[in-house]
Amino acid sequence: MDKSFAVVFMFILTHLGVIFFLYPEDIIASTPSGHWVLILFEMIVHFAAISMYMKGLSSFPGWDIIRIYMNAGKTVAIFFLLPVTLYLLVVIIIAVRAYSEVITIIFLSNTPLWSIIILLLFVSTYLALKGVNAIFRTGVLVGTLSLPLILIISLTSFQNVDWNYVFPLFDQGSFSFLTTSSYLKSFFAYAGGFLYLGFVPPFFTYQRKKVLLAIVALTPFFILSVYVPLLTFGEATAATLHFPLVVVFETISIPWLMFDRVTMFFMFTLIAFSMIFISLVLWETNQVISQCIPFVKPKYLLIFLSVFIFIICLTIHDWETVEKLLLWNSPLRLFVLVTVPLSIFYLGLRAKRRVGHAHN
Repeated sequence: MDKSFAVVFMFILTHLGVIFFLYPEDIIASTPSGHWVLILFEMIVHFAAISMYMKGLSSFPGWDIIRIYMNAGKTVAIFFLLPVTLYLLVVIIIAVRAYSEVITIIFLSNTPLWSIIILLLFVSTYLALKGVNAIFRTGVLVGTLSLPLILIISLTSFQNVDWNYVFPLFDQGSFSFLTTSSYLKSFFAYAGGFLYLGFVPPFFTYQRKKVLLAIVALTPFFILSVYVPLLTFGEATAATLHFPLVVVFETISIPWLMFDRVTMFFMFTLIAFSMIFISLVLWETNQVISQCIPFVKPKYLLIFLSVFIFIICLTIHDWETVEKLLLWNSPLRLFVLVTVPLSIFYLGLRAKRRVGHAHN
């Protein structure tokens, strides 16, 4: 069954949840000017990685990446699936802990952090237990209700900008940003949201060109998330802010909106997006481990994973630790973003050559 619409919707939602929250601060901290160059470079890498990833997947109709790697041999499966599993676990931990932190900061300052973590994990685990179809249906429903207002809020965020802050357009340091820790952390917005494209083929199909169009559609949001804080506060001030886009939303006024604070509605939608994202990554992690360890029932494994993630989140006491975890996870992030698409692409080419030789 073709579910291109749902797949594209999920692609957009999972990326928006990270773009609006973690991405702007890292990009702004990476260079004093010419931020569009950084975004463009990442978008090119992102587009190329997903193109190769889906091209390789197309050579194995109905197969997920777990089966593809296992079919290539036990050594290959361990080499690729173990880092992927570790990365997905760290992504969940970072997402749960980071979103809990921002919820506490913005409107639940008197609520214990552990209770917010439980709420995020409970809803996400419930969705993951229901399966990928339930996650996608929820995503489509949430996206249909939220995306129009998110678009309106994004457009109105330009009401206080000063276009003089767009200059200078280029950074004199050329590509020195590639070695900064902030820029390495910014790839978090790209590396975690596309892997599910390799997990859903056994359940339904989708059209590759529509996913690629979704990448193009997301490009303005990547640019907006960075340049709206820059054009509102200037680079010197924006660089000192945590969650700069959230701060911008605190400054805008939409009289006809039912919420007094635009940030409140923005955070409600962000929480919904984050729960869907976490549930999807939980489901992916559960798929890998349950297929590699088939004697463990998936639902019990998923519950165990949630409890384990909850315990780990409780050991992270401050935001500085979250940032360190983001940085320490950079090697795995680059592995997932570069090595996984390349390997699937190569295995796809090899499979096609074998089919060609068999016909000859």
